[in-house]
Amino acid sequence: MRDLKIPEQRHPEKAHRPDNAQPKKPKWIRVKAPTGEGYNATKKIMRENKLVTVCEEAGCPNAGECWSQGHATMMIMGDICTRGCTFCNIATGRPDDLDVFEPGRVADAVQKLGLNHVVITSVDRDDLKDGGAEHFAQTIRAVRHRSPKTTIEILTPDFLKCDDSVLDIVVDAKPDVFNHNLETVPGLYPEVRPGARYFHSLRLLQRVKERDASIFTKSGIMVGLGEDRQAVLQVMDDARAADVDFLTIGQYLQPTPKHHGVDRFVTPEEFESYEKAAYGKGFLMVSATPLTRSSYHAGDDFARLRENRLAKLGQK
Repeated sequence: MRDLKIPEQRHPEKAHRPDNAQPKKPKWIRVKAPTGEGYNATKKIMRENKLVTVCEEAGCPNAGECWSQGHATMMIMGDICTRGCTFCNIATGRPDDLDVFEPGRVADAVQKLGLNHVVITSVDRDDLKDGGAEHFAQTIRAVRHRSPKTTIEILTPDFLKCDDSVLDIVVDAKPDVFNHNLETVPGLYPEVRPGARYFHSLRLLQRVKERDASIFTKSGIMVGLGEDRQAVLQVMDDARAADVDFLTIGQYLQPTPKHHGVDRFVTPEEFESYEKAAYGKGFLMVSATPLTRSSYHAGDDFARLRENRLAKLGQK
């Protein structure tokens, strides 16, 4: 049995990569260790429902803050991914079979936590014919049944190896927000995201809008991987051309020496500049800070996203 707490077993595809130095984090990146009653209560509900969270698996720096407020991003379809992206801390390998009871357990946890907004993500499941699309749909329906007032945000894989029709299965389940991250600029895909295709991911987001224009679309990238400003601005233009509503930009943090190295720490002032540029290009919502992650403050951001759409339509 693999022990996923051991880096060499967690990331066998990275075992022979040369080490990359992990530079000291600047003061604007450091966060407090997770503690408190709220954090422990959230953790207890996650464990009782045998749920995996991307907060833990990806080593999110905001876990302490979010969990203390009862917010956790559910990660469905297991904790082993079929891809081996060089930035990601989720374990790589052959996943277990899908758990048919998982959608119900996610719905139960959402109800117990009393969430107004929930984010549901997953590992990549290239081993499944539909990439896990039906499992996403079942989870959305289960949450809707147990917590009808909860808004649902999904963060999906790219379904690269599936028939195009599988996307319809997810969209027809009507999540409130459909998020798929571009992760980085196209020039860095061969090194950072070798199993994915930039323009396929863009087209995926565009197809969601074509299928159901009422669903908000969202995407995000990391900076500090080696990109330049012009490449980031081009991603913004590409995302707007695909009618993406919400863009997130955050600092890449290197999980282990075997992962892609940090090229540099982008300053808060640069993030402010990116945010201003993105709003200028027409996004309804932008979150660009060093600690921004896809689901960070997702509930508050969704409320603002909805307000911004109404204002744009002249209904506010």
